[in-house]
Amino acid sequence: MNHAQMILSDVKVIEFGGLAPGPFAGMILADYGADVIKIERTGNMEVTSRPLLSRGKRSIVLDLKSSEGLKIAKKLCLASDVLIEPFRPGVMEKLGLGPTVLLKHNPGLIYARLTGFGQSGKYSQMAGHDINYLAMSGLLSRLGRYNENPMAPLNLMADFAGGGLMCVLGIVLALFVRSRTGNGQVIDANMVDGCAYIGSWIFQGKNTFAIWPSNERGQNLLDTGAPFYETYRTKDNKHMAVGAIEPQFYAQLLNGLGLADDEDLPGQMEMYKWPEMKEKFNQIFATKTQDEWCTIFDGTDACVTPVPTLEEAVQHSHNRDRKLFLTNEIGEAEPRPAPLMSKTPGVSSVKPTPLPGQHTQQILSNLGYSKQQISQLIKDEIVAVKLASSL
Repeated sequence: MNHAQMILSDVKVIEFGGLAPGPFAGMILADYGADVIKIERTGNMEVTSRPLLSRGKRSIVLDLKSSEGLKIAKKLCLASDVLIEPFRPGVMEKLGLGPTVLLKHNPGLIYARLTGFGQSGKYSQMAGHDINYLAMSGLLSRLGRYNENPMAPLNLMADFAGGGLMCVLGIVLALFVRSRTGNGQVIDANMVDGCAYIGSWIFQGKNTFAIWPSNERGQNLLDTGAPFYETYRTKDNKHMAVGAIEPQFYAQLLNGLGLADDEDLPGQMEMYKWPEMKEKFNQIFATKTQDEWCTIFDGTDACVTPVPTLEEAVQHSHNRDRKLFLTNEIGEAEPRPAPLMSKTPGVSSVKPTPLPGQHTQQILSNLGYSKQQISQLIKDEIVAVKLASSL
């Protein structure tokens, strides 16, 4: 196994089940060697598909509405280095599992609170999703085409970049501080703050003419305004991505399009001509298939690449050379944990994804529960085990 994945091998993590951001944060930690135990609620035992973002974790199903279930959860938290909880402010306190209680008994615990709007503020108790958090960060206002409504890029920005990934950064920094002081701390990771921070370049450059020559969405350098930073449909109804910003790269783009000697061509930064140039590029790209354009542009600095589907990306020669995608236990491709550290062997497979409750008995046994006690907990429906051996 790649050494990069073993960095966190002595770190024990408790993840309270939630939607995408929390599981993603837990999966990243598991990918790099942490022992992540995911606590799932008994009401979530209807298994209809493989749990998403759960690879490499262990799973225990608990009834958190019962005193015994909460007792087990507390034992797990007190024996751990990191806790990830995705609930609205106050929920963990009502369960008796708030940071004040747990840090008193486990002062080295890193208590990561991952929410949409944060632990304070006007919206802190409101429900929301990625699009709402992205909107409140200010970034959504800049995303989308001219004369169209703002458009969220799936749920990538808030859930995963601003939420899960920034939460992991906070956890890793807190682990570093703890290695020096021995003290844990509480992390207020939330998706509005995380999105805004990821958008630092946008905020700091909002008055920079080179980036935002227009205050209108969709008329600027990187937001589909420029013809040289856009996607184009090919003859076979596929697409090419163009990012030829620098003049020397733009020159290679024109050469590949057969426009290098066109004396009537407008200058690259003649903004008022951008719509005209975009239409010209549209017409030219439509004359060849994606493979034909790849033959022309592959290996050049024109900053032109294909736009493969998810399935095509797995098979693309560049990604295969990099071993970007690995095969999971049911034969599907998943992205390899990144970055791949140098001077270490590559990862040959991804870790398996557990079924809800698959490790319930093992985890309880590790906590000191006897077989008889575990059987009684199962009988009383305080805990649950996996419903099926496979999906």
